[in-house]
Order: sequence, then C-alpha cells, then structure tokens
Amino acid sequence: MKTKTCRFVRAVVRSDDFPEDGKPEIVFMGRSNVGKSSLINKVLGRHGMARVSKTPGRTREVHYYLIDEQFYLVDLPGFGYAKVSQAMRRQWGKLVEAYLSRKTAIHLAVHLVDSRHDPTTLDAMLRDALLSRGLPTVVALTKSDKLSGSKIPRAVSQARQQLELPDDVSVIATSSKSGVGMAALGRVLEDALASNPGSPG
Repeated sequence: MKTKTCRFVRAVVRSDDFPEDGKPEIVFMGRSNVGKSSLINKVLGRHGMARVSKTPGRTREVHYYLIDEQFYLVDLPGFGYAKVSQAMRRQWGKLVEAYLSRKTAIHLAVHLVDSRHDPTTLDAMLRDALLSRGLPTVVALTKSDKLSGSKIPRAVSQARQQLELPDDVSVIATSSKSGVGMAALGRVLEDALASNPGSPG
C-alpha cells in the first residue's frame, strides 16, 4: 500500500472526541504484544510512526493517523494484558465499544492474531464484536517470520477453523520484519477503501 503523506492527528480518550468529518477509517486491533504498532509502521512504510512500546498495554488511547488527507488509520488499544488494572480494562472496553458503534465510519477492521499461538477467548470475543456488527474484517497473523515455511499455511488454516470465520473474512500471514503478506494486506486495505463501510443499524 503506497502512501504519500501520513500524520498523527489525535489520541482519543473520550468517545466525544472521535472525528466526525466523514473520512473512512481502517482500524487495527488485537491483543497487547501482538505486534500491532510494528505492522502499522510496515503498512505505512514509515518507521516509527506508530510507537512500538516495550511495555505491553501502554497504549491507552485510540490513535488516529490521517493518510494522504483522505482516510484515517486507527490504532485501538491492545487488550488482555494481565498487569493492567480491572478499572483500566473497563475504561478501555467502554472506549472500544464506543468506537465500534460508529459502524458507518469503519471500512475495515484488521484483527491481529499472533501466528505462533492459538487464538484466545478474547480473540473470539473480538471476532463476535466485529461480525455481529457486520463490520468488514480481515485477520492478520503477525510474526509469521518466526514460523517455518511449512507451518504458515497450517497456522492460517487453524486460525480460520478455531475462530470459525465465515468465508468472506480473509486470513493473511504477515511479518513486519520480512514483509511477508504485506502486499496482500495492502490490497485488502485498498479494496476496503473503495467499497462501502459497514451498514448502519
């Protein structure tokens, strides 16, 4: 996915602060330490745009990046980090819930899952949250460079089976280090921007 300009716009901590300018949004979401920031930087071709934290669970806001002045790439807080307090988890949950309720703005949800591990109960809950709202979704298996070539197709198949994904949800093995899967993911993003967002209701 080729981009000319990319700039950080805002960090949202309250649902009242979500942009309402009608620009389409592509949102990246997944468990803490799944490699989300690294994958976003790879997608954008800009090292260090999305901050890569050495401390899982540090991101506490919804980060908005404006791409080519045309659409937003949205970085949702990682979920499931054990050392985060219950109060903070509830706060994050409310913010994410408020974000997902803005269905008409979301053209694609990129659900990140670590290719080395089976999807978790929280991954299944996120799948339900996305599909129940009819949001266009793609599952990106991260860190696939850490798998041998023969294990990558197996990881893709297992993720699809274990998450019980419908046929219209693609599963793409990716790596922010090797670049595996980035062209395929980029095409999915481009197709989503050319299509209609999630339907209201």
